[in-house]
Amino acid sequence: MLSKEALYKAIDNLPEEFTEEIYDFVTFLKIKHSKESMEITLLAESSLRKDWLNAKEDEAWQDL
Repeated sequence: MLSKEALYKAIDNLPEEFTEEIYDFVTFLKIKHSKESMEITLLAESSLRKDWLNAKEDEAWQDL
């Protein structure tokens, strides 16, 4: 695995005109990861809904 320090050095050695493109790519990766995490969460929620949304569960959690 590439360390952040090695990545910083590689970026530091690039010409200044690549700065915006690198920033755009990093932003893209963050958004992509965020969307994937959200999709997984939504899929899990829909599959677990049958277990969560019932009277027995409501009763178990009513004192919290």
